[in-house]
Amino acid sequence: MFIGSPDIFHATDDTMGGRMSLARDGLGLSVDAVARNLGIEPGIWMAWENDRDAPAADRLALIADALSVSLTWLSSGHGDGPNWMANDNAVVRRPY
Repeated sequence: MFIGSPDIFHATDDTMGGRMSLARDGLGLSVDAVARNLGIEPGIWMAWENDRDAPAADRLALIADALSVSLTWLSSGHGDGPNWMANDNAVVRRPY
């Protein structure tokens, strides 16, 4: 990060796995809960969130629905993301 630059994160800067994690956290769901909801093993979900694997294209709409986000947002970071994110899909990161 550059000194003086805003510490803002945009959903378009993240991977699909990162957006899946953001949306799941935004809903307060555990990995086990979302995996059970989709009928998959928690390890599969974790592989997706950690970008070690990716869901098949035909599952993306189900995942977006389970996470209450648009398919476009899940895929690209544009569109309707988690309710707690700003309208422009940006989050100001807080210092640790």
